[in-house]
Amino acid sequence: MAESGKTLASMNAGDKVVIDAVDTRDPQVRRLMTLGLVEGAEIEHATSALGGDPIEFILFGQAISMRREQARAFSVSPVGAGE
Repeated sequence: MAESGKTLASMNAGDKVVIDAVDTRDPQVRRLMTLGLVEGAEIEHATSALGGDPIEFILFGQAISMRREQARAFSVSPVGAGE
């Protein structure tokens, strides 16, 4: 888990972050990793559905949606925080 305790699920619309760590215990999370959701990837929160689930992110210029449950498996920090 990131030192800040932030995950993709805790982001707000417009936030840009870098993935620090991934909890790979869930097979669905491992499938998301094949799309590029890996450590070091920059990702932006685009929007959330009414009620907050699913969440849409922008990764490498493409929109990816995932459930909040899977988003909690990705620990993140703000872009440029480690520089």
